[in-house]
Amino acid sequence: MRASRRQVLGILGVGGAVAATGGLWRAAGSPVGSTGALLRSAGPLPERFRVPLPIPREAKVVRGRGPGGRDRVELVARESEFEILPGRHTRIWGYDGTFPGPTIRGRRARALDVVLRNELSVPTVLHLHGGQTPPASDGYPTDYVLPQGVSEPTVMGPQGTSTSVTRTYEFPLKQRAATLWYHDHAMDFTAPNVYRGLAGMFVVEDEQDAALGLPTGERDLPLVIADRSFGADGDLLYPALFADRRGPGVQSRFMGGVLGDVVLVNGAPWPVHEVDAARYRLRVLNASSARRYELVLDGHGSARPFVQVGSDQGLLERPLQRGSIVVAQGERSDVVVDFGGLPVGARVTLRDTLDPDVVGGILILQFVVARKAADESRVPEALASAASMRVIDPREVTATRSFHFQLRADGGGGGGRSQHGRAHPSGHLWTVNGVTFASGADVARPVLGTVERWRFTTDVHHPVHVHALRMQVVGRNGGDPRGGDLGWKDTIDLRPGEVVEVLTRIEGYRGRYVMHCHNLEHEDMAMMVNFTIV
Repeated sequence: MRASRRQVLGILGVGGAVAATGGLWRAAGSPVGSTGALLRSAGPLPERFRVPLPIPREAKVVRGRGPGGRDRVELVARESEFEILPGRHTRIWGYDGTFPGPTIRGRRARALDVVLRNELSVPTVLHLHGGQTPPASDGYPTDYVLPQGVSEPTVMGPQGTSTSVTRTYEFPLKQRAATLWYHDHAMDFTAPNVYRGLAGMFVVEDEQDAALGLPTGERDLPLVIADRSFGADGDLLYPALFADRRGPGVQSRFMGGVLGDVVLVNGAPWPVHEVDAARYRLRVLNASSARRYELVLDGHGSARPFVQVGSDQGLLERPLQRGSIVVAQGERSDVVVDFGGLPVGARVTLRDTLDPDVVGGILILQFVVARKAADESRVPEALASAASMRVIDPREVTATRSFHFQLRADGGGGGGRSQHGRAHPSGHLWTVNGVTFASGADVARPVLGTVERWRFTTDVHHPVHVHALRMQVVGRNGGDPRGGDLGWKDTIDLRPGEVVEVLTRIEGYRGRYVMHCHNLEHEDMAMMVNFTIV
């Protein structure tokens, strides 16, 4: 059953909760739009479609020897100056000093170690979003990599550990080929850290994917989409509650989320990209803090379809032609676009059809057909094996659990923040089942090897990310799931007032993990809880 807006306000408790969060309902009163408030840039912004689309460099992977060898990648988190707006330099925090970080390519079932060195002035944590990873390498939010000469933080979260300067994350990659991503996951400061640039794409490859004949090489494009706002000097604007980081959170008006007025793709504002008259594989990642997108392609007199071939956790069983693609924060969508048949000089524009009143006329990226070219790629009728896509049998369910994501006026039973122990000055916190990470308790203790049904409910929009587990959406508001829920998921786009049911097979590793809202402002303001696989 779908909650009405009036019922949702009832869930919030009082109308004052909405008033306290300023722009919370700016675009959240319907199932479309984004929860948050617009942060306007202070300086002049560049013209659309003048900056070439950058392609993030690929990280150097040192291949281990022998069948049991471990591959290795080294990353450095550091501050640098990076040209995002043409002619101006922006101070960023980036992996290897770039925005976004380098793309990492790993091979299925071949272990990959990522060695992270922290040259920032603050603690950092690295999380492989979508990775099926042992808990010690999952990026638990208080497993800090500390700066040189910094002692352990004053207060650690439950089971938090820390290392100084470097940490090795061990990724077994015993999972299907998929488009994942990696990003900072430091307790209470994930949003500003990712906003400054600590994120990059991570692609898991396997022989099955490679044999399909999908576009490869320069026609396999990573598209990391993120909105940001800029000051007059070109530096990033972010409405932190405390500029000196003595406490977490954002100013009250932005408690619902920070919406930038500049759309970046691979770190460039509204870029343009020359393409062949051929098929392209677009690996779309929404790396924004609070903004959702409904992407459409139009040009040369008509809309152009996407052919979706994959979602969060890899290939679909069969390709699906779609007029638009919705991606919430943290979600990925793997699509093929065919520019064949278009004349040289044709322009095709990628647009966002949500929030049409902001973001420069909803423009994102423009493709220009630059040349005719041979194209040997194809999109086969079957993609993934039926066995890998088998729908979980509901009769296997051993436990059913409910998780309610909502704003509370008192912070619930969590008692405030994990490290700082106090609520936001507004007196509100985002919670899961009325508690926060600070409670230290597990909201669930699923048993390895079993199947569970999880029921997510919400007040406003929350993209729910569950670490370590894959999910199949089996119901949305009591009906069939929508097309965007196809395939295996690790992030669920939970629209205002919705009820979403998923089935998950508890697989992987025993240990403690977290689930949280991937609206990063909500996550930093307490909407994250523990669960332990036993």
